[in-house]
Amino acid sequence: MRRVGEAVHPDITYKLRPGAYAILPHGSGVLLTHQDRPEPELQLPGGGIDPGESPLQALHREVFEETGWRIAAPRRLGAYRRFVYMPEYDLWAEKICTIYEARPVRRLADPGEPGHTPIFTDWQTAMTEVASIGDRMFVQDYCR
Repeated sequence: MRRVGEAVHPDITYKLRPGAYAILPHGSGVLLTHQDRPEPELQLPGGGIDPGESPLQALHREVFEETGWRIAAPRRLGAYRRFVYMPEYDLWAEKICTIYEARPVRRLADPGEPGHTPIFTDWQTAMTEVASIGDRMFVQDYCR
């Protein structure tokens, strides 16, 4: 599996943190989420897979929590690994990020996760402004 981002620090113990994230094409653009903490950034909607939860269950839950949208027809595109500090959890994590393509079907509510705002943007912005290097890599590959 491809590793992206910062180098591994040999003196740090990382906790495995699998997650599921979605590229959500809509019209001529893509649905992202803007997270305002710990730093303002654009992200692919998604997040950690809870114990006992499948990656697809997590994908549906996380997209809904962060955007208020229901999705359909998820299709796995691939995965990557990154080693990162997560200040919101005070945790050094080995993140296994599985990326899906899915169709946003219907907005049902405002985001339930504080600090998240759904954003529709053009593909060029997504290819250059999504904060995670790995996520940007998948958006760029998707657009080719």
